[in-house]
Amino acid sequence: MSKQKQYDSSSIQVLEGLEPVRKRPGMYIGSTGIDGLHHMIKEVADNGIDEAIAGHASGVSVTILEDGGIRVEDDGRGIPVDKHPKTGVSTLETVLTVLHAGGKFDSDTYKVSGGLHGVGVSVVNALSSKLVAEVYRNGNHYVQEYITGAPKTKITKVGTTDKQGTVITFWPDKEIMADEPFEYDWIVDYLRHQAYLTKGIKTYVEDQRTKKSYSFYFEGGIKSYVKHLNMGKDSIDDVFYVDKEVDDCNVEVALQYTDTYVETVKPFANNVFNPDGGTHLTGFRTALTRIINDYGRKNNLLKEKEENLSGEDCREGITAIVLVKMPDPQFEGQTKNKLGNPEMRGYVETVFGEWFSYYLEEHPATAKKIVGKALLAARARKAARAARENIIRKGVLDGASMPGKLADCSNKDPKKSEIYLVEGDSAGGSAKSGRDSKTQAILPLRGKVLNVERARLDKMLANNEIVSLIKALGVGIEDSFDVSGLRYDRIIIMTDADVDGSHISTLLLTFFFRFMRPVIDGGHMYLAKPPLFELVKPGKAENTMIYDESELDVVLDAEIAKRKAKDGVKVNPDDERFRQAGFTEIKRYKGLGEMNADQLYETTMNPEKRVLVQIKVEDAEKADSIFNKLMGSEVEPRKNFITTRAKFVKDLDI
Repeated sequence: MSKQKQYDSSSIQVLEGLEPVRKRPGMYIGSTGIDGLHHMIKEVADNGIDEAIAGHASGVSVTILEDGGIRVEDDGRGIPVDKHPKTGVSTLETVLTVLHAGGKFDSDTYKVSGGLHGVGVSVVNALSSKLVAEVYRNGNHYVQEYITGAPKTKITKVGTTDKQGTVITFWPDKEIMADEPFEYDWIVDYLRHQAYLTKGIKTYVEDQRTKKSYSFYFEGGIKSYVKHLNMGKDSIDDVFYVDKEVDDCNVEVALQYTDTYVETVKPFANNVFNPDGGTHLTGFRTALTRIINDYGRKNNLLKEKEENLSGEDCREGITAIVLVKMPDPQFEGQTKNKLGNPEMRGYVETVFGEWFSYYLEEHPATAKKIVGKALLAARARKAARAARENIIRKGVLDGASMPGKLADCSNKDPKKSEIYLVEGDSAGGSAKSGRDSKTQAILPLRGKVLNVERARLDKMLANNEIVSLIKALGVGIEDSFDVSGLRYDRIIIMTDADVDGSHISTLLLTFFFRFMRPVIDGGHMYLAKPPLFELVKPGKAENTMIYDESELDVVLDAEIAKRKAKDGVKVNPDDERFRQAGFTEIKRYKGLGEMNADQLYETTMNPEKRVLVQIKVEDAEKADSIFNKLMGSEVEPRKNFITTRAKFVKDLDI
């Protein structure tokens, strides 16, 4: 046994300045991957947003530089440049080099702020190979440069100016952060949201690499946000909106009901999204349920013997933004997933409850539709509960009794098991014959499964294919859903590479996104990618499988070039005469059913050769919008979606 170093005071490391950030970046910025890279932008830009919330700035811009750097600019007051009384250096240098140094601990400086810990811009500085800070303040232009978090130059006055604000330009340190390009679309989405959440602010993004740019300005703020979320949905009425101050805080709520069955409520505190909710969300939900029930009783829309509507009933089809602003938000940790301020529950409940009650009284036709929708939801909930209890009583969802058409795997360890959801009995038969029965289960699905975007749970539980799917996976549904019961580590959708196959895949993904989202978030969902072509070469023991048209073009051009070069003839790969010339037999697969069991396994199911596409939800809001367009009841948005993308479709098989 080797001699261990003695554990004494010399064993305790003391990291000074920004050393801890460079040593353990994940503690401060979440990750060093692509998410961490974009979080660096957010940490800097949020300072400009806070200036706008405080009423000192009108805009924030983010520019992706051609050399991979990022420039963030605001027209706020500019970070102070005078000597800080505690550190002895300029306030700018203090903010950029000292953790927990910022203007957000004092509510006199920032009445409202999303940043609490004062680590944002200093962390970005620590994780940048180079950072340049420019301040426009009191008629002067100041510049200071930093290298890996340490000042390279002293703060220098370089001229006079009429501008005011702060410009931070940084280049992530590739020795610590991922060497990946910044994503223009991510920045667009982030700045769009900030413009929604701070009415009257202008945000701007520019990508010098592609010359693309976009700007946002929403006078309506979160009212505009709700309208954006409901694009393509049939709404009951215009957006309800209230914006009121309570003590030192502000409560802002916008909501609109649609004809969907999905609840979309997004809570924010000081412009920070709180995915796990918190006291403000609790106050909103409590008031909504109480006011709708009160109105229904008062106007005889709810009969005397009928029980009260549940919160779930009242929220069906609602899209709402709950935005609160306060001097001292109490978040759970640096991620700020949940708001904990107890007073915010009462503030939101009082403000929203009072003004939503007025709204219903002043809009009786709308109020009647809202209560009517909630009543339908309540009846459907009871019907679904009865249907669920009935099928549970019959043992339909009992894990002890699997669907008859499921060919299960012999392995009982979920981590070593996978299930293929296969289109049709023909392909299902080939898959069952060719699979590795130890680790691979096969569930054939007949026809096109139910479009759950337009169906409640009671209708779903009456659908044999949906019930078979729920039963095979072992996770239950809705109230009984438990992702820990998942019987397979990988769920693989395997359909034909044609229009019908894509439609079936979309129907299945809609089901998983709406009713089994944790399965997707857990990294369990995949799409199989069967080959479109097989190149049969004379004399070759193994043929070449081609998975899309563009790959076929590359292979054919290479073959033509090789052949013509050998013959000493000048090659023109675009010449159709050479394209048509036989050197190889090209076999086009129209469906999985055309393959025999061995072919299907080798091309699409063999773990060593297959191509799988993992399904991830990177932007839930965008995914929600796409599913609504593709699978919702409104035809026009779907038609526009298809026509604007028709030019990208090549050699469509119908």
